[in-house]
Amino acid sequence: MKKFVATGIALLFLGSGFLYFLKSGLLETELASPDGPPVVQQVPDDWENEKLIRASAIKDHIFKHSENYEHFANFPVSKTDGIPLIFLKLLPKLAPEFWGQDDEFLSVIGLFNDERLKGFPLPRGMGFTGMVRSDENGSIDKASFSCGACHIGRVRLNENRIMYLDGGINTQFNVIGYRSRIVQTLAKLYQGEEDPESRTDLVVNALLQKLDTVHEENPNFFYNNYQLDDRKFDKDYEANQVLLFKKNIYQIVSESIAHQHDVYDGWLVIADKFYPEIKDRISSGFGGMEDAIAFNAASAYQALNRGSISKIFAPLVLPQSHGLTDIMVVWDQDKRDPRWDEKNERLINGGGQWNGHIPLPIYKNIAAQVTIGFDDIDVSVSAHAERLLQFLPAPAYPFDIDVDLARKGQNLFEDNCLVCHRSNNGKVYDNIGTDLGRAKITGTLTTIAAQGAFTSSKVCSPETVVELAGEKVKPCSEYRGVSLLNNSRQAMLPPRVHDGYNALPLSGLWAQAPFLHNGSVPTLFHMLVPSQRPKDFVKGLLDYDKKLVGYKWTAENPSENNEGYIYDVTVSPATSNIGHDRDIFEDGKIRKLNWDDDIDGAMALIEYLKTL
Repeated sequence: MKKFVATGIALLFLGSGFLYFLKSGLLETELASPDGPPVVQQVPDDWENEKLIRASAIKDHIFKHSENYEHFANFPVSKTDGIPLIFLKLLPKLAPEFWGQDDEFLSVIGLFNDERLKGFPLPRGMGFTGMVRSDENGSIDKASFSCGACHIGRVRLNENRIMYLDGGINTQFNVIGYRSRIVQTLAKLYQGEEDPESRTDLVVNALLQKLDTVHEENPNFFYNNYQLDDRKFDKDYEANQVLLFKKNIYQIVSESIAHQHDVYDGWLVIADKFYPEIKDRISSGFGGMEDAIAFNAASAYQALNRGSISKIFAPLVLPQSHGLTDIMVVWDQDKRDPRWDEKNERLINGGGQWNGHIPLPIYKNIAAQVTIGFDDIDVSVSAHAERLLQFLPAPAYPFDIDVDLARKGQNLFEDNCLVCHRSNNGKVYDNIGTDLGRAKITGTLTTIAAQGAFTSSKVCSPETVVELAGEKVKPCSEYRGVSLLNNSRQAMLPPRVHDGYNALPLSGLWAQAPFLHNGSVPTLFHMLVPSQRPKDFVKGLLDYDKKLVGYKWTAENPSENNEGYIYDVTVSPATSNIGHDRDIFEDGKIRKLNWDDDIDGAMALIEYLKTL
C-alpha cells in the first residue's frame, strides 16, 4: 500500500484525474447539519446504578461482536508486512537501554500487558501474520500494530485498579517513538560502520547470537505456547519459525533495515518541513498523539527524494500542512457517521474524523491502517472495526457524580453547547480560533488522487471481498443501503467541505482528555476557563483529576508509576492551546464558550459533562 500511495496516486491522477475532476461532481458534495431540534441527554437519578447499566451494555456488546473485537483489538493491520516477530522480540536483548527488560516489553512506547489477554506473546496492540496466514508454516511471522494499539486505553482508579477503555485512547502509545528506538538500536549494532553490507552482517550476527541463547533456554520464548482457536503456536511452530528466519536471515534483515530507515528518515523530513521549532523533540514522538498522514506522507517524501515521483506532481501526495493530533476515541460511531440526503446522492449529517474529510467509516478505518506505512493492508480488519464500533457504548464516568449540580449543568449545556455538539452534526467550524493546520492537510488534487486510490482494487473497491464471521462480504460496496459503485468521490471529500473542525458528539467525554484536536488543554475546567490554561503540563499519566476532570496533569503531582512527559503548548503552532476560548454567535444566539466570569456555572457544566 505504501508504494501504491506514494507513486500510484500520481499515475492515477495523470491517467484520469482531470477528466474525473470534471465529471465526478466533486464540488457538489457537502456535509450539512442535521434537521430538527437536538435532544439533550438527561442526568440519571441514580449514578451508581447507571454505571452498572453502562458497564453491562459494553460487556454485552463486545460479547455479541466477539470476533469483530478480536480483530480490532489484536489482529495485525497487514497480513504480509511488518517487522519480523523474532527480530521484534529480541530488541530488549539487543538494546535494553532503549526497550527495557523482558517484563516491560514495548511499555516504553506505551503498549501494555492487558490482564484480559491471557498468554498472548505480544502486548496489547500488536498482532502477527501467523494469526491470519492461510499457510501456517509458509513464511516467517511479521508483527504490526492492531487498532487496539491506539484505541484501547486505560485509567487508574482507586486502590491502583486499572479500568480498560475499549474504543478509548491509549494516551501513552508512541508510534514515532517506536520507529526512533528501532533506528537507535540499529545504530548501536552498526558500531559506526557505514557500508550497507557490513551493517547487515553486524545486525545478523547480533541477532543470531541472542536468538540461539534465548531459544535454547526457552523453546517457547517467542510465542509463549499461545493458542488461537485451532492454531497452536507451540514449540514445534516456534522451532519452524526459527529455522525459516535463519534460512533467509540476510535477506530478511537487509529488507527490514531498509524499511525502518526509509520510514523514519521520511518522518524526519516531515518534521523538518512542518515542525521546525520542535524537530528535535518531535523526532522521538509524543505519547497519545499521531500525525494525520505521517508515515504515508513520509513514504511519499522518500519516493520523491529517490526520484520515484516527479517534483511537478509532489503536491499530489505530500501534505499541505502540519497534522499533529491527539488519538481519538472511536466508540459510539453512529453518532458521528453521516447519512444520505433524500435523493441518496450526498452525505449529510455527520463527519467522521476531526474535520470529516473521510466521512465513510470503512475508509476512515482504512486510512488509519494506511498511515502505518506498509505496502499491503488487511481490509478485513477495517471491516471488523466498523461493525464493532458503530454502536459500541461509551464507558461511564467511574467516580461519583453530584446529581443536583449536574442537572444545573444540563440546562447550561442545552443553552450553550448542544446546538454544536449534537449527534450527527456534519457542520465544521472555523470560527473558534483554533489553529486550522490539521484541517488543511489535504488539498483538492490530493483528494482526487486519494479517491481513486482508496476505491481501487488494490485497497477497497466495491468488488473487494473479505470474510467476516465465515461470511463473504463486500465492505466497500455500499453505505447504509446505497451503492458506492462509481461513487468514489465519497471516499474523501473536497477541502472546502472540511475547512475547519467538527463539533463531535461527547459520548464518554471524561475519557477524551486532554482536549482540543491536539490535546493541548489538560482538563474540562481548563477548556471552559481558558484564562487558567497552563503553558505546559504533564501528559500521559493514567491517574485521574476528579475535580477538574481530566488525567492528572501537574508536575507537582507526578505519578508514582514513572509515566508522562512535559507537553509545552507554546513552542509550535501545532501544539497551541488557543481556541474554543471565545463566545460565538451560532444558530441565532450567543453561545458561551468562555466561562472565566462564571466559575460556578463552569463547575456545574463540568458535572453534567461527566454524565455523557
